[in-house]
Amino acid sequence: MNNIYKKLVAATVATLVFIGTQSGVTFAKEPDAPAFENPDKPVNEEILKETFGKHISNEEKDLLARLVEAEAKGESYEGKVAVATVVLNRVDSSEFPNNISDVIYEKVGHAYAFSPVQNREIEQPASEEAIKAVKEAITSPDRLNHAIYFYNPDIATDDWIRSRQIVKTIDNHVFAI
Repeated sequence: MNNIYKKLVAATVATLVFIGTQSGVTFAKEPDAPAFENPDKPVNEEILKETFGKHISNEEKDLLARLVEAEAKGESYEGKVAVATVVLNRVDSSEFPNNISDVIYEKVGHAYAFSPVQNREIEQPASEEAIKAVKEAITSPDRLNHAIYFYNPDIATDDWIRSRQIVKTIDNHVFAI
């Protein structure tokens, strides 16, 4: 019964968002209603809370903004939002850890998944634009076709990442599933 409820709520929310984006109508969010990207995966309470106007820790927002700053410096605002969205999609994916911090600090082999962690650029403060991009990514219904990878094709050296299905290109980054 619980899965049926989750699927019904997800379908209803998706339909309302679609209608709202097509008509310009804004729908109020139900503060206690769950949002489910993947109804079979346990809900990440931090993402759920932020989506409905509650709270993700300031530390996780700051960490994500610093990652966005380091990964998307010189990219457009849209590109910054997309980088933050990839991290959030990873949190929502069963293939990755279940919180922002663990996704950002995840190791793949002997290296970190995100180069700014490896080279310590993540320790630099985030710009106001990166902070704003994180806030938009957290609250936006656009999940970038559930992209969980991004890379710059001009400098990527890993052939595996190039094998992923591309869903969008923004500035110098390719976003893939």
